[in-house]
Amino acid sequence: MKWITREKIKVDRVACPWLIRNFVDPEADFVFLPLETDWSNIDNGILFDVPDCELGHNGEDVSFNSILKKYNITDPALVLLGEIVRAADSRPRNPHPAGEGLRWLAYGFGKLGLDDGQILKQEFIVYDALYRECKARIANSHARPLSASLFEVASTVR
Repeated sequence: MKWITREKIKVDRVACPWLIRNFVDPEADFVFLPLETDWSNIDNGILFDVPDCELGHNGEDVSFNSILKKYNITDPALVLLGEIVRAADSRPRNPHPAGEGLRWLAYGFGKLGLDDGQILKQEFIVYDALYRECKARIANSHARPLSASLFEVASTVR
């Protein structure tokens, strides 16, 4: 399937392709278009992280969170990773402290002179490592109340 977003990728537009490729669509083909694109005329793929799309920002959620919800992905480590991506990509009320470091990495990749496809190829390893660390932190966290949502649990693992 073709997945379409804005060019000049940074945090969420790298995290989402990593999530899509690993947990939604292993054969995903990513297309990056200029910000000025008329997104309402795009009908040959799935839009993400563009204005007024289902898989975009909603409230404090970033596109990564929207994809988790749309595809019913409930892995606690991915929910925690979503908290980190949210903190790096937006300004939530209670940001995860790892978000600032991820933001710095994303902006650093943008300064390497790479095109969007090259950034994806190079930066996916960062998300592989973050996911592994999230899994380890979830596995080592203390007992959690059964009534807590996965998003509540993720916000307590720091």
